[in-house]
Amino acid sequence: MSNRLSEFADLYRLSGPWCVAYVDASTGTVDSLEAGDAQPENVRDALAGQGASKEDLDAIEQAIRPATGEPSPISRFVLVREGSAVINELLPGPLAVPERISRDVVPDLLPLIKHRPDEFAYVVAEVSRDEGEIQLRRAGRQEADSSDHVQGSGENLTKVPGGGWAQGRFQHRTEEIWKRNADQVVQEIDKAVADSHARLVVLAGDIRARQMVAEQLSPASKAALSVVDSHTLAAGSDREKFEAEINSLVARQWADEQQQLLDRLAAQEGQANPESATGTGAVVRALQQAQVDVLIFDDQALSEHTLLALDAEPWIANSEEESLGAGVLGRVPAPAALLRVAALTDARIQLTPKAALPNGENIAALLRWPTGPEVPAES
Repeated sequence: MSNRLSEFADLYRLSGPWCVAYVDASTGTVDSLEAGDAQPENVRDALAGQGASKEDLDAIEQAIRPATGEPSPISRFVLVREGSAVINELLPGPLAVPERISRDVVPDLLPLIKHRPDEFAYVVAEVSRDEGEIQLRRAGRQEADSSDHVQGSGENLTKVPGGGWAQGRFQHRTEEIWKRNADQVVQEIDKAVADSHARLVVLAGDIRARQMVAEQLSPASKAALSVVDSHTLAAGSDREKFEAEINSLVARQWADEQQQLLDRLAAQEGQANPESATGTGAVVRALQQAQVDVLIFDDQALSEHTLLALDAEPWIANSEEESLGAGVLGRVPAPAALLRVAALTDARIQLTPKAALPNGENIAALLRWPTGPEVPAES
């Protein structure tokens, strides 16, 4: 599963400075409540010491509030520019990287991306013979993107046992009503899949309703379909068990897709003109040419490395000599620079442990077109 950052491209084109606060927002204990009360002022003081403007300090102090009523652990990510909170998000789970309070020349979205390992969209559909609940969700987010309720006809919902011509007509009419109800649910599922490019459809509910919906789905929805054998809309159904099954399906899909990327990378090794690059130098050169399709790196291993952030194309460089005439904004942590150039060149990113990459490298990329042959050195 890889993440496309194009939604942040416009933000990355804006000039700084940027104030970032990535903090624990949990309120589960008396100690955490007391710490939460002091947190806005502590964040303000830390950024004041880094030279932040009064407008930015006011905005970030206003945004930093304990997440009262939210399940712990939970984290908060705030990004402020020109006195306005551009991003203010509560992120389920503990801090994914160490707490960060900083004033930067480019926005560092690594904490946000670590909580959203993928823009992996999936559809959860719960159906009965007369209704359906369809949710569009994204991995790593608490709230559903959208939720639709389909209410079909409840007429003749139960087939009455018996025989004869009249009874056959009654049962046929009942089947037709069920199919029409299922068709309404199918339309919502197919629309959600098409709009979001969802790669997983989880279908649960009444067994006959599930069958009817599954039969009528579009090819794209069928290709992503996983059926859970549970009538979740029935009274007394086990919601916790159902959510656990959904999480398991999402995790399995994520692992499969991550392995497919690494398999693609491994298959390029030894090729005369590979559609891949490994190592910081080769990957940065490919990024400068907008050649990277998927950028794969270990953010922890690169956390002590820096790269130059540029104010125009090619957006990134190892040294000033490679800036190709663009202005140098500053030397920034490599993960922040890499996420920025990925967004600006519409590359997908995959964060992965170093051990998963070939030859002990920290960074690699799958390319949109192959690298050229080696130019022989002049003798």
